[in-house]
Amino acid sequence: MLNAAEADMPDIEVREFDVPGLIEAGIIIVIGLVVLAVARFLINRLVARAQKGYTFFGGRQLKWARPARAKAESQRRTQRADTIGALLRSAVTLSVGILTGIMALEAIGINIAPLLASVGVLGLALSFGAREMIQDAISGFFITIEDQYGIGDTIEVGEIVGTVQSVGIRITRLTDERGVVWYVRNGEIAKVGNRSQGRYVQPADPEPVPVDAAGSTASEPAAETRKDQP
Repeated sequence: MLNAAEADMPDIEVREFDVPGLIEAGIIIVIGLVVLAVARFLINRLVARAQKGYTFFGGRQLKWARPARAKAESQRRTQRADTIGALLRSAVTLSVGILTGIMALEAIGINIAPLLASVGVLGLALSFGAREMIQDAISGFFITIEDQYGIGDTIEVGEIVGTVQSVGIRITRLTDERGVVWYVRNGEIAKVGNRSQGRYVQPADPEPVPVDAAGSTASEPAAETRKDQP
């Protein structure tokens, strides 16, 4: 007798399982690996050129990139290129892996349509839980692309004022003046102030009043009051 877990499992139909199918699946996997390797090579090349401010196909430096390249720090430019490159590599790897796996299973005679249907329902359920992660990733991507802030900048996020230590796809890490390390989700950053990009002026601290002067100042009205009394 089947239990509830076994009854809910989708039926994966195996039509044929022969040697030609295995050979075809092997060829598909090899082609998928080659496509993935070429794509990652091109992305790495693009990232390396972006870090230097050069075009991808030409050897000349972008004219519009010269002012930004002269102004931006090397570490900041490298971080932006690495973040974009990591996102592109992850997207390409996931896409090629899923497509290659489906085609390889179909080649060896496995009908995965029922499994895909059940995975689609599961994916719909998981999408609600992963919605915050997707929001963080998209926010981190645009923070990096728009250069809202970078490593070494002093920023204001809500009540937190600190120096940026790292900017990831999901998390921005800050260190405040007390040395406390803050981890802020990119999706929660509705507005941010960057003191390093503008002309921020540190407010002047009030001059400390010496203790003796403060004591004498406070005692003067009392002394005058005593003099006025008969």
